[in-house]
Amino acid sequence: MNPNNISTQSQPVLSSGAVLSELITHKKANSAKRLVNTKNMAYQEWLEVRKQGIGSSDAATACGLNPYMSMLELWMIKTGRQTQSIEDESSGVAPLYWGKQLEPLVAEYYSMHTNNKVRRVNAVLQHPDPDKHFMLANLDYAVVGTDEVQILECKTAGQHGIKLWRDGVPLYVLCQVQHQLAVTGKQAAHVCVLLCSHETKIFKVSRDEAVIEQMIQAERYFWDCVISDTPPSVDASTSAAKVIQQLYPAHIPLSVEDLSELPEANQLFEQLIQSKQQIEVHQEIFDQSKHQIQMLMKDAERALFKAGSVIWKRSQDSISLDTKALLKAQPELLSQYPLHRAGSRRFNIYTE
Repeated sequence: MNPNNISTQSQPVLSSGAVLSELITHKKANSAKRLVNTKNMAYQEWLEVRKQGIGSSDAATACGLNPYMSMLELWMIKTGRQTQSIEDESSGVAPLYWGKQLEPLVAEYYSMHTNNKVRRVNAVLQHPDPDKHFMLANLDYAVVGTDEVQILECKTAGQHGIKLWRDGVPLYVLCQVQHQLAVTGKQAAHVCVLLCSHETKIFKVSRDEAVIEQMIQAERYFWDCVISDTPPSVDASTSAAKVIQQLYPAHIPLSVEDLSELPEANQLFEQLIQSKQQIEVHQEIFDQSKHQIQMLMKDAERALFKAGSVIWKRSQDSISLDTKALLKAQPELLSQYPLHRAGSRRFNIYTE
């Protein structure tokens, strides 16, 4: 279409006041709703509000991209089957606790090195689109007085988490920030991270519509699982394994679930058998290589190679209580000092 052929009379002519009014209306329509004020809210009450939807810190988990929590564990929390753990602040080793305590200092560093002003956002925000009402967000800070970025996310990482930041912002944090941008309608955010209490880095994350659309689809699937009380798909994480044991802690004696007529179930069983065989083959190769290296090392503690090294040394001698011999000599001790341990279900594989 040739723009010269468009009649100027067909375009509405707005006064400057009308243009300003239209811009304000459009901005409000794309701004997040303030679901609840959190300024004086107790932590436990805040957790209850979070159950009403998927928060920004839940986003990576809901999309199956959180290295620390599975979709299944988050589903347990959102459906009320599991209480979200509150770390013991008195221990002094709770990462979430120290992250929260250091957050203002990280924000202060950010303002000092960027000259950007920040302010607290004391609210749980909700996506303005009713179709995406399940998308919630808590912002650390809003950035004011600049068009470059609108959100500041503060992070801290210790010696175990620092490796996730070697190549930039970790994927689970990118999901968190893109979720915040989706809920608020903003265009960019800064992530300021304190690494091992002595190094600070600042990264810019710009709004990515393609990523946001994929995340919305994944989060909608997860929230549908919450609403329908249907467990989501499981992964290979330790988190998923723990929750499965929690969901089904005991078996019904002599009960049988016949899955032989389900094609998907049979395919999974075949994959299980093949994976087990591959593990056994690789374990045998690993053990043989290890034994050959040990024979080459003889009495040496360390062996050096072009690509690295291995250490083979004896652990220190120790003395422990021979409980079997003690109970044989004094069997009455078992009734005096019983220790009950809950049994767990074992998974054994049998083939024809």
